[in-house]
Amino acid sequence: MTLLHTPLPFGPDAEALGSCQCCPRDCRVNRLIGELGYCRTGAGFQIGAICLHQGEEPVIGGGHGICNVFFTRCNLQCVYCQNHQISRNTDPQIEYTLTLDEVVRRIETVLDQGARALGFVSPSHVIPQVRALIRALGEKGRTPVTVYNTHAYDRVESLKALAPLIRVWLPDLKYMDEALALRLSHAPRYPAVATAAIREMVRQKGLALRLNGGGEIQEGVIVRHLVLPSQVENSKAVLRFLARDISPDITVSIMAQYSPTPHVAGQKGLERGVTQAEYDEVLDEMDFLGLETGWVQELDSRDTYQPDFAQSHPFDPGLPSIGLKPS
Repeated sequence: MTLLHTPLPFGPDAEALGSCQCCPRDCRVNRLIGELGYCRTGAGFQIGAICLHQGEEPVIGGGHGICNVFFTRCNLQCVYCQNHQISRNTDPQIEYTLTLDEVVRRIETVLDQGARALGFVSPSHVIPQVRALIRALGEKGRTPVTVYNTHAYDRVESLKALAPLIRVWLPDLKYMDEALALRLSHAPRYPAVATAAIREMVRQKGLALRLNGGGEIQEGVIVRHLVLPSQVENSKAVLRFLARDISPDITVSIMAQYSPTPHVAGQKGLERGVTQAEYDEVLDEMDFLGLETGWVQELDSRDTYQPDFAQSHPFDPGLPSIGLKPS
């Protein structure tokens, strides 16, 4: 395929956008000329928020917080997504189209507030954009700890290409039940795809986290899992995979922050939060399997981590806005 001339600053990564195989959807559309695949994302920078975020795991945010870049749209369409204001492929409610320079300037503004890490949230469909941002920041002498915060529906080949640029892999292993993944996230073959991705992440970084003197992560893998109501057996299967097929020494982050959104209407069992009995059963399985490294959220955390992307700061309206509209 002959690629049309583009002023977008992707360099060699432009070819990836000309026949898109960024993620397992393998759409092969030419995003450089406006063709749209499953994620309906173009070749530019579509952003929902750039903000200082404390995050769920203390080693990620540390005492300074992390600068998180929230991309819009997604190659998964989880019916319960807490970021539904920006993640829906049928026209996100909130989206800003910025240039590379505009995104970099806003990232620098947050880094200047003290953040030492830079997180890319739901980046599987915008890998060329992620690479371009890291390169541009590096050219300006900015080398924050890069965190790839993903749902793990990633191609191993894409993860290998990112290896020199990403220091922390932060995947969420959502399902070991293929039918459940298809029903709730429209994700064919999710267990096979996600487990292969996590194996590759561990191959690259190993099991042990590398921290600085302040206890902030410098490199490693942390696997998250969001416990869903009525889906205890799926959660237990996720934990069994991690303990038995990866290692009981893998660092895990068990999350209880599920909260129903308007999009779960009609999905049996998702209209409520996780019960204490359900959560205790999952944590008992974690103890039984010897998964001892990581963090477990309190059950009432679902009242803490619900963002509103219509606010100047999605997670803390009291914090100042970085400003996303093009200047």
